[in-house]
Amino acid sequence: MSKEVEDFDWDKFESQGFGGGYSKAEKAEMEQMYGDTLTTVQEEEVIKGTVVGITDRDVILNIGFKSDGLVPISEFRDMPELKVGDEVEVFIEDQEDPNGQLILSRKKAKIVKAWDTIYKALEEDTILEGLVKRRTKGGLIMDLHGVEAFLPGSQIDVKPIRDFDIFVGKKMEVKVVKINAAFDNVVVSHKVLIEKDLEQQRSAILNNLEKGQVLEGVIKNMTNFGVFIDLGGVDGLLHITDISWGRINHPSEVLELDQKVNVVVLDFDDDKKRISLGMKQLTPHPWDALSADIEVGSRVKGKIVNVADYGAFLELLPGVEGLIHVSEMSWSQHLRNPQDFIKQGDEIEAVVLTLDRDERKMSLGIKQLTEDPWTKEDVLTKYGVGTKHTGVVRNLTNFGLFIELEEGVDGLVHVSDLSWTKKIKHPSEFVKVGENLDVVVLELDVPNRRLALGHKQLEENPWDTFQSVFTPGSTHKATILEKSDRGAVLELPYGIEGFAFPKSLVKEDGSNAEVGEALDFKVMEFSKDDRKIILSHTNVYSDPKEDPSAKADKFAKKKPAAGEKKEPKADKKVKEVEKSTLGDLDALSALKDKMMSNEKEAGVQKLEAAAKAKKDASSEETASEETEG
Repeated sequence: MSKEVEDFDWDKFESQGFGGGYSKAEKAEMEQMYGDTLTTVQEEEVIKGTVVGITDRDVILNIGFKSDGLVPISEFRDMPELKVGDEVEVFIEDQEDPNGQLILSRKKAKIVKAWDTIYKALEEDTILEGLVKRRTKGGLIMDLHGVEAFLPGSQIDVKPIRDFDIFVGKKMEVKVVKINAAFDNVVVSHKVLIEKDLEQQRSAILNNLEKGQVLEGVIKNMTNFGVFIDLGGVDGLLHITDISWGRINHPSEVLELDQKVNVVVLDFDDDKKRISLGMKQLTPHPWDALSADIEVGSRVKGKIVNVADYGAFLELLPGVEGLIHVSEMSWSQHLRNPQDFIKQGDEIEAVVLTLDRDERKMSLGIKQLTEDPWTKEDVLTKYGVGTKHTGVVRNLTNFGLFIELEEGVDGLVHVSDLSWTKKIKHPSEFVKVGENLDVVVLELDVPNRRLALGHKQLEENPWDTFQSVFTPGSTHKATILEKSDRGAVLELPYGIEGFAFPKSLVKEDGSNAEVGEALDFKVMEFSKDDRKIILSHTNVYSDPKEDPSAKADKFAKKKPAAGEKKEPKADKKVKEVEKSTLGDLDALSALKDKMMSNEKEAGVQKLEAAAKAKKDASSEETASEETEG
């Protein structure tokens, strides 16, 4: 060994330089041998590595690089039998960290590989198998080779799924339907796999479908208007009206979800693939079981199943109903809400008015259970002309008001028959709907069911007395109620109204009287037939001593007209003699004034007595109402 060292030519070696002793062929061979031991790697790339060592914390991998890489052993939990020499795929995170160490990741390698698989599955429309990890709002979260994917609830099955928890922890085959690379979102569907299988079944069912065919199905969905039934790949609608012959408010009253039922095909549309189903048609129609003894005029009992604005439906048997129109609920001519008479769920008796077994229709009435008040024997005496009654005001019109004296008996009070003294333009000024009003019968027409009523006729016509109180020339205190271009309406004592023209409202100081003022007015004209009193305030101060009657006499003495002969003096003397024989004219005038004064005083006393009686009656009525309250 020492001899070989001694024989080594150091001068030759140093003169050739490092590697100078190799030929070109030898150098090329050595470079190739060295290159085969190294691998060119790039960061963020997935490559295969060989396990060369396993420690408590890491797995040492040789990827052919200048140094080995470390991967946490926690990333190999799915490979409990991992050993030295096994090959695994890893992701190169960093070729050399600050410590000169090669950083690898098996977890990221799996994710990159998984995304490649997912994109490939979307492009090639292939099936992937994943594990359902958990449920979330609206669906499930699945693990597809390390990537989380969303499975919407509507894409789990062809029928609605109500319990998502039963799928958690189970494997399921799906297809990728959408990828959002920006947010790393993957949407998958299991429903599309089922639909392909069902398409063949659906085609077979539709090809063999016939009206009247009875099929078995499962209730998959329930709504207010009916239920959807799965017939084995084809859905059909069972409308709520075809579930039962009886009336139901919601399908849940008689059916349940996932319930198996037999149904009959009522109709179907090949183009739209719509199928109408029926269930009540599998049982006989209840009208066929209706007793033959029931006919027009028969009394029947049942239960109110529906109340509408126009009437109510009475169910005699499940599926056999009759309509009670609101006009057949009461003899009253004023239609009201059916809820005022009956309510849903009431069990009542009714009379059959019409019956059509072929059309399966029936109309009923409940007012027929009582006698028509217009056909009673005592109607002529009870509501004879002059009889007094108290009724309820039911309706107001421009021309009057309608009063109900009893159920079915109404009468009209004309607006002119409400008051002797006040001019009422509309009944609402006098009374309100729902109030009681005393009336007297003026006319009775039984065949036409009409009553003419009056309210003012309950009292004596005060205008007979007014004639002696409000004599022309008399002065009375009056209050101005309202004014217009035509004049003013005045309120006189005892509630009577008068009228004054605009020129008669001028006061002594030259101003015009206004609404609300109480002034003295002189009666200028009185008409009992027209119920009219013309008044003037101006005449009170302009000529207070002159009597309108004297004024009328003065204007009555006119000069002879042209061509008219003057009275001869001889005749004049005769008349003077006759006039002197009549006695003292002043005495006659005084007697006349005394008689008028007595008549006026008697009229005033009569009016005051009537007013007092009316006031006492009103006080008694108020006290009675308070006692009852």
